[in-house]
Amino acid sequence: METPTPEAPLESLETPQTTEPKPSYVKLAMRNMVRKRGTSLKHFALTTIGLLAVFVGLAYLTR
Repeated sequence: METPTPEAPLESLETPQTTEPKPSYVKLAMRNMVRKRGTSLKHFALTTIGLLAVFVGLAYLTR
């Protein structure tokens, strides 16, 4: 005859509920930009130069 095993307490089965919502994607991105300032500025500069090159190239081709 098998002996019944004690059940686990309910507290261990429940997931802890936090009242603080998850940070939004924008908030995380802004925090990351502040933390890695040099890399963000370099990428911003490269993007700006790339867009200007595309616009100047399109203006030259469509004149």
